[in-house]
Parts: sequence; structure tokens; C-alpha cells
Amino acid sequence: MAANQKVVVITGASQGIGAALVKAYRERGFFVVANSRNIAPSTDEGVLAVAGDIGEREVAERVIAQGIARFGRIDSLVNNAGIFIAKPFTQYTAEDYRAVLSTNLAGFFHVTQLAIAEMEKRNAGHVVSITTSLVDNANSNVPSVLASLTKGGVDSATRSLAIEYAKRGIRVNAVAPGIIKTPMHPEATHATLAGLHPVGRMGEMSDIVEAVLYLESAGFVTGETLHVDGGQAAGH
Repeated sequence: MAANQKVVVITGASQGIGAALVKAYRERGFFVVANSRNIAPSTDEGVLAVAGDIGEREVAERVIAQGIARFGRIDSLVNNAGIFIAKPFTQYTAEDYRAVLSTNLAGFFHVTQLAIAEMEKRNAGHVVSITTSLVDNANSNVPSVLASLTKGGVDSATRSLAIEYAKRGIRVNAVAPGIIKTPMHPEATHATLAGLHPVGRMGEMSDIVEAVLYLESAGFVTGETLHVDGGQAAGH
């Protein structure tokens, strides 16, 4: 393995946007440490798959430690893992609450803390987190308080971390998607979901991948939440 080749950690990497990000970063020449609960081993020697629940500290420690052991460094982190449950507020269960907070908040906290500690050794690095446009643009058609509670915290932490580490060469950004066409949305729902965006269509996974890659290369951008939401953040 080339000692100067950059390494990115991607959570929620087994399918959808996460799998697309793994492919895109490999095409850019990065080594990838890919995590999700049930991720399969990769046949690509440039991809290290580490299975486990990123909401658990031990898993986050394993992701970073195995990445260092295999590739020697951590340059970037994409916090893509997330749980989204759209329910009226009074219908959320205690299990819904625990699951969403574990993945969306604990998962962010543990792996980001450990990754930044590695980035500090090089005085360089980049963290980008996937949040949601609903943080800034609540919609009565999509009741989702737990997403706002957790991803809203990540959005705010993005700016706080960006300022804390600005002089240490570590940038921290976020991407706030609208509704993206992934396997989690059955095709029968696409027309309705498209209508929730001012541009009249759902987003594609490539829209999010391109936004993350832009932030990866945008050395003068930190503390930014980039809305990739078909105009939702602008209004209705």
C-alpha cells in the first residue's frame, strides 16, 4: 500500500448512498475503510470492510484501529450512517428513540472523535456528515422529530467542530439531502415524494456523492452545510 495514499472512513457503507460513496472515493484513488452492521468482506484490496454497529464505542474503535493497521492513516471521514423514522411525535416508541439516537448521535460522536484524533497527528483532515434538509425545513407531510433532534445536533456540531479545528488543518462540513431515490423508497412512492421538492423530482444518489466530493476537495470551505434538496431549504 502506498504510504502517501489518502484514506477515508465511510459509515453506512453497505448499500445506497454509502456504497456509492465507496465506489466514488476509490475512483479518486482513496483507500476506504467501509463500515455498516452487516457489510460483507470486499474483494478490492483497497477497501477494508469492518462490520458492526457504529453506535457502539467498541465498533468505532475497531473501525479506526483496523484502518490504521491496514492503511497507516486516516485522512477523511464520511458520517453517512443514519436511521430515519417518520412518525407523528406521540407515536414514537422508546425503542425508536434509542435506535435513532444510537446511530445518528452516538455513531457520529464516537467515530468522529477517534478519527479527528488521528487527523490531529497530521494537522490535516476532513469530516463530512450526512444530515437532512428537514433540520431547517420542517414539513407537516413528513413528521420526523427524531431526525430533527439528532441530525439537527450533528448540523450544529459541524459548525462547532469546524471552528474548534480550523487552525489545525481539519475541516468539518455537512450535506443536507432532500429525499433521495434509494432502495428504501418503493417506486410507487416516487411521484408523491418528488412533489415535496420545488424542482419536482427526487434527488439521485449521484447528487449526494458529487456534493461530498466537492466538499472533499474544497480546501477553503469549512463549517458549511450544503443543501442538496431540490430547493426545499429555499422555501415552498
